[in-house]
Amino acid sequence: MTYARYRYTKSGERVDNITDWAVAQFVGRYAGKFATTGGGEPPLGGGGGPNKESRESGYALPRVSFQGSSPSASPPPLPGGKDLGITKDAIFAYCYAVLHDPLYREKYALNLKREFPRIPFYPDFDQWVKWGEALLTRHIGYEDVKPFTLTRVDTPAPKRASDTHSKPKLKSSPELGQIQIDEDTQLTGIPAAAWEYRLGNRSAIDWVLDQHKEKAPRDPTIRAKFNTYRFADYKESCISLLTKVVRVSVETVAIAEEMKRAER
Repeated sequence: MTYARYRYTKSGERVDNITDWAVAQFVGRYAGKFATTGGGEPPLGGGGGPNKESRESGYALPRVSFQGSSPSASPPPLPGGKDLGITKDAIFAYCYAVLHDPLYREKYALNLKREFPRIPFYPDFDQWVKWGEALLTRHIGYEDVKPFTLTRVDTPAPKRASDTHSKPKLKSSPELGQIQIDEDTQLTGIPAAAWEYRLGNRSAIDWVLDQHKEKAPRDPTIRAKFNTYRFADYKESCISLLTKVVRVSVETVAIAEEMKRAER
């Protein structure tokens, strides 16, 4: 699932995905002005009671109420939100961090496959906002990060004709810390942690490699007229991108390790 900061109507109007109700819940939680029901850490989002699987997995979190009113109601805005640093951008960063929290993802893995995520209120709002901002900076601006220093090993085949290119491999070996780019080129010195940052069911590294593979279109007409992609034309840009993705992956995992030690 993808969660954007804004969404747009058919007419092009921009709609804020962080509602005033959400701001009120955060301000109330961290300013101590709202009541919560059920005890424990109240989540933002969800609706209705937990299903059987939720109860069995310990996901029966309490719901937040606005001074006894329905959570779906729109409470009057509270003063002081910005003074507390609780802006809509800060809330988005907070949520982004929580969704990268390895303990949260592990504990609610079953629910995250079936339900819209519920966001717990962790004690240190500012710290989670900082983590979220750091992750957003890296993930959005991944093309501008400092490349990770990797060792490149080139061993061109001496008998290859000058007008031909080596066969692409695009295979990663986490246990060896290396990536085989093609028959000639190999990247080594990649930290094992780089493969721990995943996009869905694949590491970010393997996602990049898969996107650069030569794949013939199934449609014969498209295959005959438009199948002009050759990896050799993009080899250097692929290697450059990999050095940045490794940097983003390693730093993302480092932040996630910090999260594990945070108070909940």
